[in-house]
Amino acid sequence: MKKSSRKQSPEQMLSSRPSWLPWVLVGICVGGGVGALSFLGPNTQPSSESKSATNSAQLPAGYASTIVNSNKPKGERPKGMVWIPGGEFSMGSDYRGESLCGLPGVTSDAVPIHRVYVDAFWMDENEVTNAQFREFVEATGYVTVAEIKPTKEEFPTAPEENLVAGSTVFKPTPGPVEFDNYLQWWSYVRGADWRHPSGSDSSIEGKDDYPVTHVAFEDAEAYAKWAGKRLPTEAEWEFAARGGNAGELYSWGSQIKIDDKYQANIYQGRFPVEDGDSALDGFAGIAPTRQYAANPYGLYDMGGNVWEWVSDWYRHDYYARLNSSGKVTRNPQGPADSLDPMEPDQKKRVHRGGSFLCSERYCTRYMVGTRGKGEVRTASNHLGFRCVKADD
Repeated sequence: MKKSSRKQSPEQMLSSRPSWLPWVLVGICVGGGVGALSFLGPNTQPSSESKSATNSAQLPAGYASTIVNSNKPKGERPKGMVWIPGGEFSMGSDYRGESLCGLPGVTSDAVPIHRVYVDAFWMDENEVTNAQFREFVEATGYVTVAEIKPTKEEFPTAPEENLVAGSTVFKPTPGPVEFDNYLQWWSYVRGADWRHPSGSDSSIEGKDDYPVTHVAFEDAEAYAKWAGKRLPTEAEWEFAARGGNAGELYSWGSQIKIDDKYQANIYQGRFPVEDGDSALDGFAGIAPTRQYAANPYGLYDMGGNVWEWVSDWYRHDYYARLNSSGKVTRNPQGPADSLDPMEPDQKKRVHRGGSFLCSERYCTRYMVGTRGKGEVRTASNHLGFRCVKADD
């Protein structure tokens, strides 16, 4: 039976200090500022492959047209995946997004806008579902981080009562609260895992088509390897989410609604109050996959529902470093290490897409160019993933 490893102390996870919480709580509108430029990512000239230009209309400042490759896939379409042709695009966010969030900082680590090229690839149409993850677990005997009880050998100074398996769960507040302490609405819940998303008394029965949650980064990687796939890079994810378009706020366009209908599962109403989500988008809480229209590439839920792991380490200044070269970055793999000035001792990977808890009052990171971050061995009930695959 394959088990994932656990590096974070139960004392950290169960204490009242912010260090136990993952930055799966990254729906918050805070983030490190752009720092000094001490590293340059791998930069090259654009590919010479045949491309077709798009988005000739006037674009917001900082954005240029997306140039989509014209190449076709070599092999047959893998089941449940769509073709992403690759090309050159403007990656990142601009300051328009600041006015859409009740707290400042939503775009601070997503600037400056910079040019990136990515090769073509296949991508899962939707986030990995409970049914798909169950198939993996049944085939391999894999045990996720959240399901493993920490041992006294691992953490000799931890009280015995703290040595319990569990994960992070959103717990709405009984009334309105200030947004200065996210511990008011997040709890480490004993027995919470992918099979029991709210705790040991909950179940995913009848929810096969819901996105799997409570997966740490290594859990997502293990699934991807078993499936013959991998996690997308941050650049691949954003190119795919934009669907060949440039400069739009969301994966479906620049308006939060189309024909007066929400296009993603996000939070409307009083956050984080109990029964505060008015469900104007059709759902209060997590939703099944594929409930809203796909983007131009045929991808579902690239904004909202659950956050998605990508392969890149998180650095608050990474975009500034890439942009400083003045060149187009080809197939960026992310920085060599992680640095979040807010929690420099935590190793974090990037999250993308936002979740059902993203609210215009507190988090608007369902905007396509914005970023999230999460400690690599921590999971929650609003974090999942999808996979990509090279064109064999």
